[in-house]
Amino acid sequence: MMKIAVLISLFTLSIGSAFAQTATDSIPKFDPKVKNALNMVDQMAYQAGLRYSDLSIAKIKLYDLMARNPEDLRYMEALGSLYFEAGEYASSALVAMDILKINDKNVGALEIASYALEQLGAFDRALPYYESLHLLTGDNFSLYKSAYLQYSMKRYPEAMNSLTMLVKLAKADEKIGFAVSETETQQVDMKAAALNLKGLVFLDQNSKVEAKVAFNEALAIEPTFTQAKENLVKTN
Repeated sequence: MMKIAVLISLFTLSIGSAFAQTATDSIPKFDPKVKNALNMVDQMAYQAGLRYSDLSIAKIKLYDLMARNPEDLRYMEALGSLYFEAGEYASSALVAMDILKINDKNVGALEIASYALEQLGAFDRALPYYESLHLLTGDNFSLYKSAYLQYSMKRYPEAMNSLTMLVKLAKADEKIGFAVSETETQQVDMKAAALNLKGLVFLDQNSKVEAKVAFNEALAIEPTFTQAKENLVKTN
């Protein structure tokens, strides 16, 4: 799984004075000192909500902070992370996509948007975020996920291009997890995982000879790779 940093503490700011609003402004403006004081109170309530596992309060306070500080993406990032960690993928994806409209190189938002949309079954929408994440960070897990989604959507030439690249780029110490039961995950060499997926692309197109070669190459790297063993049987 991707590692997504959750913002669990926000920032201590100084306390200040008076609230002001001009007649021509549609959005209230705060005296900086009062704004800082209100921010500090909301941050304390947010942290208390986290401490006592009351995420509803934490979210409310983040919304207050976002409304008062629309220029500060830290509050949106924290909100997206809270939704994501709670498994509220629709909300976390929406927040992440709003962040990316402002900063399309925000790595945390790309991670959340890609994974959350995938969990929602929106593969076509998740894919561009995985691709952007790989291009931005060089992360091979994102490249594998791109290939997997391309395969799942039967975009076989794209999947094959991604997998050919991944086989070349995969490092010896890179692993990816495959579920072998409800409680057990097998850690597999990234290159072996790419070759296994390559075999599935071939198998889907009824190219059993090429699929068999790919599965055997995967097993040569990772002899205990359960999924590759099972897939190899399908080529007989």
